[in-house]
Amino acid sequence: MTSMTFASSDAPTRPLHLVSKEGLEDWRLGLDARAQAFVQASAFSAGAGQVVLIPGETGEVVAAAGGVGDAKTRARKRFVVAGLRANLPEGAWEFQTSLEGDDLAEAALGWLLAGYRFEKYAAAPPPKAMLVAPKGVDAALLERVAAGEALTRNLINTPANDMGPDELEAAARDLATAHGAEVSVTAGKALEEGYPLIHTVGRASPRAPRLIEMTWGSEGPRVTLVGKGVCFDTGGLNLKPGASMGLMKKDMGGAANVLGLAHMIMDGAAPVRLRVLIPAVENAVAGDAFRPGDILTSRKGLTVEINNTDAEGRLVLADALSLADEGASDLIISMATLTGAARVAVGPDIAPYYATDASDAAALEAAAAMVRDPVWRMPFWLPYETMIEPGIADLDNSPSGGFAGSITAALFLRRFVTETPRYMHFDVFGWSPSAEPGRPKGGAGQAIRALYQALPGMLEK
Repeated sequence: MTSMTFASSDAPTRPLHLVSKEGLEDWRLGLDARAQAFVQASAFSAGAGQVVLIPGETGEVVAAAGGVGDAKTRARKRFVVAGLRANLPEGAWEFQTSLEGDDLAEAALGWLLAGYRFEKYAAAPPPKAMLVAPKGVDAALLERVAAGEALTRNLINTPANDMGPDELEAAARDLATAHGAEVSVTAGKALEEGYPLIHTVGRASPRAPRLIEMTWGSEGPRVTLVGKGVCFDTGGLNLKPGASMGLMKKDMGGAANVLGLAHMIMDGAAPVRLRVLIPAVENAVAGDAFRPGDILTSRKGLTVEINNTDAEGRLVLADALSLADEGASDLIISMATLTGAARVAVGPDIAPYYATDASDAAALEAAAAMVRDPVWRMPFWLPYETMIEPGIADLDNSPSGGFAGSITAALFLRRFVTETPRYMHFDVFGWSPSAEPGRPKGGAGQAIRALYQALPGMLEK
């Protein structure tokens, strides 16, 4: 069972000493002689994730020490404290540490994130150890962030047979109900006429495409989140190899991330007018699938030559961004598992992003460092605009040559945001390929903690 909340402050607790390699000897010398001898005999070296249980006079566990490694380890790994949770026995624990501020918040959040379990298809043993919220952290905020992360992970981890456009709509409706938001859905003929690119990408699937729209809040700046909701991507007629199709349940990771961020915003009652747009489709293969060489007309009126049906994410986002741009937004943020080029550039951990406003980028990067949610700014490099202009149409959805794939995709999207000066695009991976403390293998939130931290300052302008 997922356990991503703090223990009651009334719970009886035992101390959990967070010990670094640098501070090990001073900590050990501060113990009584019996405890010193026990720790010495246990060969506890304060390695990251290492735990020693300290007994009382009658043998019961009265305290524990958890290793957080050396400075080099802590610089390389996020959430090292999260690795302690699974190694502690049942009960409520309380940090004993010199950590404070952002470092203490990271330790507490890592503990919560280590409580995540995906149990839709197989039971997973819950963590037995709980933590009383440390003094000096905003417990409600950390629980809110952990819940948003859990929502994102659950949506991505669910396979496509149980997470198609219908189910993604249901998830948005459940979130809206929980927070008093409103949802409207455009499908069928209205989608074909108003959002032709979304309709075209999804029309070959028996699972009908749609545009999901959620609105919340009546005062404050207008923030629009747009998330790519390709629930499964075969590649279309440009069919992916089988090995490349294996993770395509995560191709709705952009939608999952914006829904996780939306939960944080609404649960925290942020003073914004929030709009969430999710083009939900399945890119399937059938007789009516769109073809390489087709030229399509977007909602904005721009024509797009299709040179690869596997570059479908930017198509569905284009129509959704056009709608967002029509709505007098103060800030538009799009998130998508859009290009393999982004992963080649920065790997799976870092969220590359693009921003039209330098102050928004500065605020995001300061927040990312604060909450340990790494991002990296990429350029809207205007000289590459010619690469997305095929001549036969306004735009090319898959420029030849293979250069600057993430940048050309971002430039493509920017063509559909012309009325809103502040636009950010995130080309996320949405997946942890291996297990790390607080970050199990599987679906992952990326940049949403940083965005949630940064948004208040960004929206003061």
